[in-house]
Amino acid sequence: MKHCVDGRPAHYAGIAMERNRVDPPEQRPDSGMPRRPLVSRVRTVRPHWPRTGWGWWGMLAGLGLVLIALHLVRQPLADRLWPETRAQQLRADAERALAEGRLTADDGSGARELYEAALALEPDRLEAHAGLARVGQAALEQAREAMEDGRYHEAHQLLGLARQLSVPRAESDALATELREREASRAGLDQMLVSAASALKAGHLTGDKTAALPLYQRVLALQPSRTEALEGREDAISALLQQAWQAIRDDELARAGRIIHAARGYDSGHAELPDAMAELARLVERHHARARTALQRGQLTRARTLWREVLAVNAEDADARRGLREVARAQAGQAVREAQDFRFEAAEATLAEARDTVADAPDARSAIAEAERRIAQARESRQRLLATEAGSMPAAELERRLTRLLRDARAAEARGHLLTPPGESAFDRIAAARALAPGDARVAEATARLLPASRECYREALRDNRLVAAGRCLQASVELGGDPDALRESRQRLARRWIEVGDERLGAGELVAARTALESARALDPSAVGLDDFARRVAAATGAD
Repeated sequence: MKHCVDGRPAHYAGIAMERNRVDPPEQRPDSGMPRRPLVSRVRTVRPHWPRTGWGWWGMLAGLGLVLIALHLVRQPLADRLWPETRAQQLRADAERALAEGRLTADDGSGARELYEAALALEPDRLEAHAGLARVGQAALEQAREAMEDGRYHEAHQLLGLARQLSVPRAESDALATELREREASRAGLDQMLVSAASALKAGHLTGDKTAALPLYQRVLALQPSRTEALEGREDAISALLQQAWQAIRDDELARAGRIIHAARGYDSGHAELPDAMAELARLVERHHARARTALQRGQLTRARTLWREVLAVNAEDADARRGLREVARAQAGQAVREAQDFRFEAAEATLAEARDTVADAPDARSAIAEAERRIAQARESRQRLLATEAGSMPAAELERRLTRLLRDARAAEARGHLLTPPGESAFDRIAAARALAPGDARVAEATARLLPASRECYREALRDNRLVAAGRCLQASVELGGDPDALRESRQRLARRWIEVGDERLGAGELVAARTALESARALDPSAVGLDDFARRVAAATGAD
């Protein structure tokens, strides 16, 4: 029988037969060859398994993956196929938690959570319903024990749990009453009432925990029907509303609003509140009228003050918001006019007022940005004019002015006034010197000395996310003759940051702030990465709005 067929290993049947075959027991006598033991002449043919280890490793890896998958899906699969088994386990765990006194737990291991999980799997089983009822009764008992031990805060929490689990109303109300009485006896309510009456007599109505109204509130929290506390609170609120009436007569809208708001917090149903609130509303209307008149007359600061008082009473007053927006725009326009008259200190002061107003009128930010751009243009015009004047100025006068400007710039640097305040900073002094004598070596030296400060100003502002300030520092670097490549990179970086901030504001629904960020980014780098996509999303949100 052949050991191979066509060069391939024989089949196992052939292998078995081959194992049973032996060579002849001995050689011919005349061969001269020694006789071999019979065992050594047994020819064994083994099956041909793969000679490399890759086959074994692949089989083992596949088996491991199957085992891991089975382990991962074992419990969910069991829960789906045999939900009653899972529910039984949950009920058993809940019984154990109840026996151990673990009624509720944030991690789901409390008796309440376990019974509720079992109930979700088997809504019609009565065992889970009965278990939750037992948890409620246990919570009531634990609340009573906590009350006896003087742990009143814990007792209130357990009583709340019992009520959530629908224990009999009579039982929970009885325990709540007893709990309040225990707290009252320990808190010394009689002494509280004496202190509250003394505070009321002294006119100390609100402000701290020793005032009359806070003391009456503490008593009523423990004994809601305590007559002395109810009457005292009513008298105290009446006295408080008298202060509100006086504030209204004094035209102090914000103060009157705060007092009436406090009174409503103690008892919104007080009999004297409606009249006081009606008079407060009339005072609000008078403030609106005065603010509009002040705006028309150019009294911008007064208009802002009046509308801000309205917002102190009602932060959602749309008319006050619109009025403040008009104030901010008017302030921005005034700053531009002052800059065009080369009164840059006044322009910067007015622009600072406009920025302050924008805090309450964010949709006026674009007007501020436009004013900043036009003020910068006015500065450039002023420098060109100075350069023209310098060409016809006597040399001695030119030298005198130049020396004074450089000296003032040095003094501003020593004070730390590198880029601010406007008109008096080292930057403004050197800019004026450059307009007079752009080729002077001393001016070049001063410019080179200040340029690193403008770069550091930009980095710090960007790090602190003060993007408007970063833009001003960047503009200073431009005017000081910074490296064009570095300036281009800084503009691109600031534009990306504006897009990021605008995206956050858009996500928060602040469309005005998002549009302002879009305009700022576009002015810095019209080809910024992500700008077009951001612009489309802003446009879509604005259209939807």
